[in-house]
Amino acid sequence: MTAAFDLDSLVTRSENGARRFEAAIDGMTCAACIGEIEHGLSDLPGLDHARVNYGNRRLALEWRGDSFDLAAAFERLRRMGYTLHPFELAQSEREEIETSRFLLRCLAIAGFAAMNIMLLSVGVWVGGDIDPATRDLFHGVSALIALPAAAFAGQPFFKSAFGALRAGRLNMDVPISLGVLLALGMSVYETLTHAEHAYFDSATMLLSFLLLGRFLDHAMRRKTRAVAANLAALRAPLACRLSSDGAETLVPLAKIAAGDIVRVKPGERLPVDGVIETGASQLDESLITGETKQRAVLSGDQVYAGSMNYDGALTIRVEAGNGETLLDDIERLLEKATNARSRYRRLADRVSRLYAPMVHLAALSTALFWMWHGASLHHALITAICVLIITCPCALALAVPAVQVVASGALFRAGVLLNSADAIERLAEADTIVFDKTGTLTTPEPRVVNAREIDAGVIDLAARLARASSHPLARAVAQERPRATALDAREDHGQGVCAMVAGVEARLGSPHFCGLDHEAARLDALDGDVSLVAFRHGDAQALFQIRQVLRSDAVEAITALKERGVAIEILSGDRVEAVEKIARALGVSTWSGALKPAGKVARLEALRAEGRKVLMVGDGLNDAPALASAYVSISPIDATQITQAAADAVFLGERLAPVLTALEVARRARALMRENLALSVIYNVLAVPLAMAGLLTPLIAAAAMSGSSILVTLNALRAGAGGERSPSPQAPPLHLSPASREREQDVASADAREHVTRLEAAE
Repeated sequence: MTAAFDLDSLVTRSENGARRFEAAIDGMTCAACIGEIEHGLSDLPGLDHARVNYGNRRLALEWRGDSFDLAAAFERLRRMGYTLHPFELAQSEREEIETSRFLLRCLAIAGFAAMNIMLLSVGVWVGGDIDPATRDLFHGVSALIALPAAAFAGQPFFKSAFGALRAGRLNMDVPISLGVLLALGMSVYETLTHAEHAYFDSATMLLSFLLLGRFLDHAMRRKTRAVAANLAALRAPLACRLSSDGAETLVPLAKIAAGDIVRVKPGERLPVDGVIETGASQLDESLITGETKQRAVLSGDQVYAGSMNYDGALTIRVEAGNGETLLDDIERLLEKATNARSRYRRLADRVSRLYAPMVHLAALSTALFWMWHGASLHHALITAICVLIITCPCALALAVPAVQVVASGALFRAGVLLNSADAIERLAEADTIVFDKTGTLTTPEPRVVNAREIDAGVIDLAARLARASSHPLARAVAQERPRATALDAREDHGQGVCAMVAGVEARLGSPHFCGLDHEAARLDALDGDVSLVAFRHGDAQALFQIRQVLRSDAVEAITALKERGVAIEILSGDRVEAVEKIARALGVSTWSGALKPAGKVARLEALRAEGRKVLMVGDGLNDAPALASAYVSISPIDATQITQAAADAVFLGERLAPVLTALEVARRARALMRENLALSVIYNVLAVPLAMAGLLTPLIAAAAMSGSSILVTLNALRAGAGGERSPSPQAPPLHLSPASREREQDVASADAREHVTRLEAAE
């Protein structure tokens, strides 16, 4: 098996010496296989981590140094009955489609056979005076239908069970296959000996229910995996690289490095993250920003891989290429979310791993018990078959992972990417939310707050001047006219930019640079918490007041969180006065300003001592210690990499709605995990004693066991309720009431924003 493909070509290496290998794995049939594979590889020398993603059937191995032998891991898996092959998205999708079709064919055949055999069985049941010859005929016809149907429809279970036994292990398909084969074998014997009852209906009905449950589980996981496939489709495989002489060359994305210049034509997706050098266009950035409206971009704007270029050709200076783009980060987070296993899931995995031996022991003990008490071999075997069928742990194995897969998909569609195995459970338990202010409650970029008071023509010209400047405050002015084209201006660093317009010099920059010191001083006296950008063109003049603004749905989101019984606090490193204004605008009574990172951590520890379970939401570098020490944490996608690494989840877009959605989905998922575990336990507590007591027929046992699995799977689908609000993975917008909208507008022009330059120093 190791010669089937080049192992070294699939091993990736990081700068810190860590190595990672990923490949598709065949032979998994249930969630219990995850623990079996990981446990089976855990004692290999030098291996740090072995992780199985049941959702996309991938195995990931991580290690450092040269002490780990990858070939030994392959051989260990081969002996366990599993095979590996290189993972290719297109090939994987084709295999998934074929598997889905095969399961559907098996289900159709099993269902057809079960319905026809049931019609014959009903004739035997209700025909009290039916003659033995007719009864034998009905049983014989049932056998002719059941045996070939079971041979084909039972392949998903028989192949898995045979592979497990050949590898010297047990999985959940072993008791299923044993129960079906024993029921069929007993039925053939009953038919040949002219007995009154046969159990072909039980075997085919069992296969029908089991296949229905497996098909639903497969469809559910494939639906969630489609999100990751959509991400991969957003990645351009090639990039048009420009050489120093302007020559264009199509190269694989792996050959693109930071600092390269690439050209993107209209209708193409951006292959890299970077800054526009030349050109102007409209981009669809719904994946990154959460906004479906196209964004106008010009020279100097930051752009991201996966965005669709609509209008004009762009040349982009690369900042992040293959494997390092924001799109790659999102895909890695999504994979981690679907691969993660929570406390509930780890518990279910351990129970399921012990369950198969217990099932066989219970069936054997039941048969021996009845024979010891004088029952016939026939009666003892029928009772043991019922125990084998009814104790299959499918429902228990599906109870938690099914919910986790659906909930992770729902969170992704809502703009939340999980970064921790048990983040869903801890999010559900959070009763207090602590927000950082700058970049979390407010937008990362400053905005002009007095644009309505300035003449539109002045704004048009000022925006064109601002396009020629690299100053962060000039960018705020430029955003007032996204389609504006830059003027051929001269920049005086530290002062501003100027250009000749209609024979008259136009200036944009500091009040002193534009000769507006007196007006600026007057505004500073009225409001010292504002940054000013001055403009002058002949007699036309203006002072742009710039502050960071609240996120568009901050008021509504905070109100909704408080209505759900969540306590809200604000902890910020900014000035006390600025924090107070934000807290007052949002209606938050508990807040603190001028905090160092240690101060934030101390407050979180104090809340923990009070018994609170705190969700920390922050984005700055100084928030990383607080995010790591909180019970659970979330950061925006535009936060620093260190901050994202410390957080348990990140959210997309410029809204706070994903934080609210994360709590709602997590609470619903936790409730469904508990419900599914309870259903599984109740089912076994009630059904197993009845089966061991001989009070159930194989048909009833088949219907009960399969029904419990289907019930658990359908219940898990409720975790995705509300997750289909948008076809793109963006935060669903909160609908603001007129009063809230007016309040937002008031906040946008009041003293509730931070002075950008002071914020940069404080935060």
